[in-house]
Amino acid sequence: MSTTGATADPSPGSRKSSGDPLAALGSLPGVAESVESVRKAVDRVYGHRIMRRRSNEITSEAALRGARGSAALSGADWGLEEVRRRTDFGADDEARVMGAALRLTAEAGQLLSIWRQSPLRVLARLHLVAAADKADHVGRPRREGEPVDEPLVGLPLPDAAEMHGRLDGLAELIIAGGSAPALVTAAVVHGELLALRPFASHNGLVARTAERIVLVGSGLDPKSVCPAEVGHAELGREAYLSALDGYVSGTAEGMAAWIAHCGRAVELGARESTAVCEALQRGAA
Repeated sequence: MSTTGATADPSPGSRKSSGDPLAALGSLPGVAESVESVRKAVDRVYGHRIMRRRSNEITSEAALRGARGSAALSGADWGLEEVRRRTDFGADDEARVMGAALRLTAEAGQLLSIWRQSPLRVLARLHLVAAADKADHVGRPRREGEPVDEPLVGLPLPDAAEMHGRLDGLAELIIAGGSAPALVTAAVVHGELLALRPFASHNGLVARTAERIVLVGSGLDPKSVCPAEVGHAELGREAYLSALDGYVSGTAEGMAAWIAHCGRAVELGARESTAVCEALQRGAA
């Protein structure tokens, strides 16, 4: 992948390279600043005095709020107290989306050790967990001719052959590792999965969970207290899809804008958990 011209390859997983194409994205305009801003926001949460004593509570609350945010972007925009109150997540389409988001958040922590060795296995597992209520096309990438139920993402759908090739390439990059900042890798994984929509359903939920796995597994957010899903939801679906268009465009500006958007989402997630810490410190939560 080359980022020295007017465009950047929109599919970092689509070709093998002796270099580090993900690290090359770090040189795009504004990306280094986004990486540094995210690091400062994360450090503020981890430096809070409440984190030293009650980090498990912050992690649990971040998981709940992250699931709520991810579900909102997939069409189930419930209030936080509604998520806490409900126990039936199979009653209707929105409830099923919320249930899938909650299951994925719970599952993500169990897959951290597998991600770098077998990312495709992790993605298949995430889809199996998300689509537990479906009988067909579950836990494996789609095949030629199989439909995709992802109505909120209106991008052109790559055919199955292109999707498999790019997905394999992305997996190779993850397994090989590299020097790319965690934010860059997380943004690329998220963007590429949304662009490819490799599964018959629940691709948005899976993509955002994979982003979380990268951020946690990289060591940037080891206690999973900076839920990017919260930030993506707060920034809004329109901004989310607009930034995704930039990723898919392959231009240097578009790729940088997507990475910056993901960085802002992490910062807002960190801000959310900082507010939770403050509430716990005051005895209000």
